Amino acid sequence: MTLHLIERLAVEEEGEGPVVVCVHGLGGSSNTWTPLMPALARHRVIRVDLPGSGRSQGAEGALSIEHYAQSFVNICARLGVTRAHWLGHSMGTIVCQHLATSQPKLVASLALFGPLIAPPDAARSAMLQRAEKARSAPNGMQEITEALIGAAISADTRQRRPVTVAYVRESLMRQSGEAYARSCEALAGAQPAPVESIACPVLLVTGDEDGVAPPQAVRAMADRLHNAASKRVVVLPRCGHWTPVERPEECQQELREFLQANSRS
Repeated sequence: MTLHLIERLAVEEEGEGPVVVCVHGLGGSSNTWTPLMPALARHRVIRVDLPGSGRSQGAEGALSIEHYAQSFVNICARLGVTRAHWLGHSMGTIVCQHLATSQPKLVASLALFGPLIAPPDAARSAMLQRAEKARSAPNGMQEITEALIGAAISADTRQRRPVTVAYVRESLMRQSGEAYARSCEALAGAQPAPVESIACPVLLVTGDEDGVAPPQAVRAMADRLHNAASKRVVVLPRCGHWTPVERPEECQQELREFLQANSRS
């Protein structure tokens, strides 16, 4: 594995073969994708800590989906990547959609976990309130983390997969309050990409207990992908919003089959 620092962003690169670029979600990091790495054998995998997240918390200025997308364009240019398969989780799926519509030649396929086109109005308000708590409350990140453990992870995961719960808790608690708040504001301001124009193959994976990307919303999203070369919706049972870490085996299988089917893209 090689670690690059590109525009103050931590970028991990490993393997050889068709390129896969991984875009984590709010409160995540490049480690969100570690459980899926067995499905990415024989690929050149690029995992990035988003500006304001993980080891890239020192990014300056206001954050936005457009800022994130441009960061990935710059990273691909620095690493000589002209076409890649893109993996996104949660907020990262919005970034991937913007890249697929603004930089279609760069995007061979999209595999989106816990996908959403943009937050609904109620969620935008909640994000801004969460940002305020992260900044102002002495134990803000502690309170946010405990609330999300209860709301964003399925009951089955909490009961039967304590290591998964520990990972999500640690991922959130490692974020600084200010950096996490700026990421929340980026998500709150996210605007939808014109997904009807996406032409590449798309895989959409969600959990039956995902309150951020509920199955009915993900199916509605798939209905808007009129021009996609192919599309598949997968709903995982007893799974919440952190699909890659809650149900890694199932996600590996879906991802492996998807990439094999589109390996010539």
